[in-house]
Amino acid sequence: MAYCTLNDIQDMMDEDEIIRFTDDTGAGTINTDVTDKAISGADALIDSYLASRYSVPVTPVPDILLNFAVDIAIYKICSRRSQAPEEVRTKYEDAIKWLEKVASGKVKISSAASAPASQSNDGPVITTSPRIFSRDSLRGF
Repeated sequence: MAYCTLNDIQDMMDEDEIIRFTDDTGAGTINTDVTDKAISGADALIDSYLASRYSVPVTPVPDILLNFAVDIAIYKICSRRSQAPEEVRTKYEDAIKWLEKVASGKVKISSAASAPASQSNDGPVITTSPRIFSRDSLRGF
């Protein structure tokens, strides 16, 4: 499940701008392959930060998470040609800072389910040598 959609991106970015950054063939339309890749990249990035504290993907998607997913996706769309405007880059950096705070536990997502507790492998490990003498090996003595 995606944290944002093309419609969410279109709410924040003019359609002509999306076309300018995605239309590699000159068709004059939004290349949805590019936008889909940016959205899935944003999702993967977000999940990589949230996975240590929450079950991912987070559902339902909180508004703040949707907004940051849009900012990251727009940055990915614009930066594929190394043309990300300063405002877009700043919003992306703000999103990353917020995700870092969530990952460190400084910020919580109230509607998200906590990640399941992982089993710790920090206990002692005991190893032994194989048995030399057994009932079978001593039979007949």
